[in-house]
Amino acid sequence: MFQKVIGKNSGESLPNNPPINPAPAPNNQPVMAGAVPAPAPAPSRPPSAASRNVLSTDVEVKGMLKFTNDLIVDGRIEGEIQSDGNLTIGENARIKAEIRTATVIVHGKVHGNITASDRVDLKAGAEIVGDIKAKILTMEAGAVFVGKSTVGASTQSAPSATAATAPTPAAAPAPVNRA
Repeated sequence: MFQKVIGKNSGESLPNNPPINPAPAPNNQPVMAGAVPAPAPAPSRPPSAASRNVLSTDVEVKGMLKFTNDLIVDGRIEGEIQSDGNLTIGENARIKAEIRTATVIVHGKVHGNITASDRVDLKAGAEIVGDIKAKILTMEAGAVFVGKSTVGASTQSAPSATAATAPTPAAAPAPVNRA
């Protein structure tokens, strides 16, 4: 608060500008004497913390929907959904779309094909009419699934993988001559 000025007579007045405090504030900015330091900015989320996007029950989307990280849908979507993230379809959701994401958790109704690079979880109230392709597929009791599923290693090259790994018919054994 008080400042000793060297080389000045006590009768001289100090300038109107307060001197800069040499001790930095917590955010490493110099603080003017007598000034209240500004609050530190809110910390940003670390890159590992995924942000969640929510489409509530009163939201209706027609067309292509793309997102990153996580999306929770409890409204209506008609069209196409694409992401490298995770999609959660809520109990009130009504989806008529082709879905291509990393993971899908279904609590509501989906009419359309689901392709997941990782997994698809069908919860007890889920109703799916369409095909599912995923590395992992789980289905709780009470879920309804009408369609075909392809479960296994790679969902991206599933058509060519099935053709390449189709078993070849075994040759009939040669007759054995016993004389």
